[in-house]
Amino acid sequence: MALAAAWVIAGPLAGAADGSPASSDPNAFTVYHADAAGSGVVASIGAVETASPAWTSATLDGEIYGEPLVASGRVYVATENDTVYALSTSSGAIEWSRHLGTPAVSHSLPCGDITPVVGITGTPVIDQARDEIFVVADESGNGSPSHRLYGLSLGSGAVEVSESVDPPGADTAALLQRTGLTLDDGRVVFGLGGNDGDCSAYHGWVVSVGEAGGRPLDFEVDSAAGDDQGAIWMGGAAPAVSSNGDIWVEAGNGSVYSSSQAYDSDSVLELSPSLKLLQYFAPSNWPSNNADDLDMSMEPVLLADGEVVAAGKSRIAYLLNSERLGGIGGQQAELGAVCNADIDGGGAVVGTTVYLPCLSGVVAVEVDTSPPGLHLRWSSGTGGGPPLVAGGLVWTIGQNGELYGLDPTTGTVRRQATIGVPANHFPTASAGDGLLLAPSADAVVAFRASSTSTSTSTTRPESTGTGTGTTSPTGRRKAPTRHAASALPTAAVVAIVAAGLAVGGGSAWLLARRRREGRPGG
Repeated sequence: MALAAAWVIAGPLAGAADGSPASSDPNAFTVYHADAAGSGVVASIGAVETASPAWTSATLDGEIYGEPLVASGRVYVATENDTVYALSTSSGAIEWSRHLGTPAVSHSLPCGDITPVVGITGTPVIDQARDEIFVVADESGNGSPSHRLYGLSLGSGAVEVSESVDPPGADTAALLQRTGLTLDDGRVVFGLGGNDGDCSAYHGWVVSVGEAGGRPLDFEVDSAAGDDQGAIWMGGAAPAVSSNGDIWVEAGNGSVYSSSQAYDSDSVLELSPSLKLLQYFAPSNWPSNNADDLDMSMEPVLLADGEVVAAGKSRIAYLLNSERLGGIGGQQAELGAVCNADIDGGGAVVGTTVYLPCLSGVVAVEVDTSPPGLHLRWSSGTGGGPPLVAGGLVWTIGQNGELYGLDPTTGTVRRQATIGVPANHFPTASAGDGLLLAPSADAVVAFRASSTSTSTSTTRPESTGTGTGTTSPTGRRKAPTRHAASALPTAAVVAIVAAGLAVGGGSAWLLARRRREGRPGG
């Protein structure tokens, strides 16, 4: 997609995006990282007891790459064998399962690192108003893999929607549906990218399909003649949906390696609900990033004051103004060497503190407003799976099969439990209905949590970081871009997490608020 065209200034953002996965049920967890904006904050549970699991599910029929979801008294999870399961929240027992088709056999694909089959990789999404869960399945048939959107009844697993979502003319064997799914104004939205190894000629895509089915809308990355790649994969995170319904994604490395050619990829994109490009940001060194596979590879983090934090495999965090992303080199500030590994997946944000999914361990970055800047609060060196803030701690899953609860002010380990080695590089916990849920390779492990209550006052912690960011001129910042589902009052969220630590006997804290490691497949 040659993005050299002029970009458009987006208007003010306010209120909730219609048809998004905001839920009237405070105990539900219906979309990747808790809400449409991917805030990664769950306010419905208190302190988590990790001494022993409440339950561990039976071994499922395939590997788990997505995040477990919660609604209607059930935990929903999908496998690479193209099967969706509904588990009881009280016991983990299987209430129903639905096998949707024959997954693609890994050796039939041109490359990749998901074995032995590729089925449902992205985290599903739930629309409670429709009583329906949506998944995208990679299926084998008719001599070539294909990708199909299914809508299933939450209560029975009955198939209610089935729609092909492969873009016209695409090499379907070269595409992987890695991102989580989200909802935007009655449509299911997700990304497509390539398999591990960037083999064959593929393009990144953002796809939007009506919840009742129908012809998909597509946005193509690297669409210029002779260009390819630009995966929308984001370490398994879902596209972020802002309060006005706009869609935010990061695009991976493209096929252009010289600044003498038109810009093509390695970017943050803001798209309209109809998938029109509104504006973009790309690092000034995008050609070398493309050449060295150092692409943008996480879900953009949307802050309440209109700021955006983005990062990727270059290990540099960028502070952007959502009202004016600025195109190439348009950042307000940047912070280099945030960690010593790729930053892939979804982050979490509490006020002006952003928790980033560094594969070598979660890091906390503070956003400064006057002047705009970033500085490092702490680097944990622990876990590495995308962080989730719940019950007073920052939860992350390590490749060693350990679940960690980190102190949000210092990164110190406060809770730890063995859950089993995960199947992928970006496993992430979820929380709902009084449970913290952690996926292992082929099972779900649940831990009990206390209930929460809120208050209306708090104090902000002192910064403990030492890093400093470089700044550049910026325009006026706009209204909050987060989805209303995550827009709890600052004091309320802080009180909830503080209470979680107090109940659990940990150190109390008060806080102000919110590809691949060479592997797009995981």
